[in-house]
Amino acid sequence: MTAPVGEAMERQDLVWLDGILLDRPAARIDPADRGLLLGDGLFETVLVRMGQAEHLELHLQRLARSADLLGIPLPLDAPGIAVAVDDLLAALGLRQDLAALRITLTRGIGRRGLLPPDEPQSHLLMTAVPYHPPAQTALAASIVDIRRNEGSPLSRLKSLNYLDNVLALQQAVARGVDEGLMCNNAGAICCASRANFFIIRGRRLQTPPLSDGVLDGIQRHLVLQHAAAAGYEVFEKTLLPSDLPGIDEAFVTNSLMGLMPLSQIDDLALPESTRAQELRVLLENIVID
Repeated sequence: MTAPVGEAMERQDLVWLDGILLDRPAARIDPADRGLLLGDGLFETVLVRMGQAEHLELHLQRLARSADLLGIPLPLDAPGIAVAVDDLLAALGLRQDLAALRITLTRGIGRRGLLPPDEPQSHLLMTAVPYHPPAQTALAASIVDIRRNEGSPLSRLKSLNYLDNVLALQQAVARGVDEGLMCNNAGAICCASRANFFIIRGRRLQTPPLSDGVLDGIQRHLVLQHAAAAGYEVFEKTLLPSDLPGIDEAFVTNSLMGLMPLSQIDDLALPESTRAQELRVLLENIVID
């Protein structure tokens, strides 16, 4: 089953692929697609609240910057993608509560080997499903063995090459915790497996700089932009594991769960969060789209 964009379908098993709403089983990716074979592509994960994709403009700006860096053409401009997002959410009936929207861009098919085609025919895929936030009010974390390569441009992109993050989260869960903190090759903490990382000392808020191999997360950007107005001294600085003893609080951020406090990092127990909760409320009330 296929349907043109804009046609009301009220179905739960639809995806949007290259301008067409399709039954999920009918959506096909060419076996020669470089996104499948080489991880040659990008993605964005967006929280949808009551039918509205939160901070979609910021997500699409990051997608466009990353696509330009990799030389992958976007089939639609930002307004066109926004219309397609609305069509998909309407077709799925995701107008209530929370949903997770994923936008995936691949370079498309190419000749055999590593070099991309001279004129790539990229593909854009969008899916959305109901989202259920974590039941916990705080997460336990562990510094895992999987390293992040701060010298690679991919460390600062949401590319389809995400296995380092997968392995980091797997190792954390195997240790009985919820999240894995990743260090870079220099031994500095740069991020969590699926989130950015912050610490709090008094009213001082610190997060690792992008140059340490950090993804420029949307929620990270919002914290850095707005926390100073709430009375915090905000700065980006390299963070070593030896810097953690003596911190007051720590938290992680991503677009789906927003801001989530940490209750412990390995053997370091952290007190019940107060400032992190204050910042969480601040983020939830930012409306920019």
